[in-house]
Amino acid sequence: MNAPNVAETLQLLGLQARQASRAMARSGTVARNQALRELARLLREHVEPLQAANALDLARARAAGLAEPMVDRLKLTPRIIDTAAQGCEQLAAMPDVIGDVVSLRQQPSGIRVGQMRVPIGVFGMIFESRPNVTIEAASLSIKSGNACILRGGSEAIDSNKALAALVRQALLAAELPPEAVQLVPTTDRAAVGHLIAMPDFVDVIIPRGGKGLIERISRDAK
Repeated sequence: MNAPNVAETLQLLGLQARQASRAMARSGTVARNQALRELARLLREHVEPLQAANALDLARARAAGLAEPMVDRLKLTPRIIDTAAQGCEQLAAMPDVIGDVVSLRQQPSGIRVGQMRVPIGVFGMIFESRPNVTIEAASLSIKSGNACILRGGSEAIDSNKALAALVRQALLAAELPPEAVQLVPTTDRAAVGHLIAMPDFVDVIIPRGGKGLIERISRDAK
């Protein structure tokens, strides 16, 4: 994928995420929790296909000479997959904080003023190595009524694509927009630069990784 195509792809993801974020902000607690429980079910149902996709990443990492501790971080074992499923179920069981009013104070005029918890809109998350972060980020986004664009490490691209496909299925099953959680489909490093410089579409960028990644995002994000 050449640079112009990367830019076009990210623009499309951003547009779709912005549109999906409006539907997610209007969505009900029941639908969002249904999506989370369905995602948990799909994860447990697709352990073997997920491991098959993960095996492609592991083989590529070893062929590239990646150190074994780094290879271990890429693994999607049945235990890791089940832990991700449990996390979805735990989120579904938590109270919905959207619409909560906190720090309510009465002014001398008699008007009461407080802060209401509302969805952010669209967040982008850039993370490295561990593919289970795809599920962690997706599930938190769904629970909080946001949309997100995820850019995982290139070394886990096949695992992340397989996981993102299950998230899409879960959203569709709950009649929520499947574009509410999108994965950047390319390993081209130019994608990060485009993702962190789209203020029209992305409200917040979250880096999850090493010092170098965090410094770059802090310096270049718009």
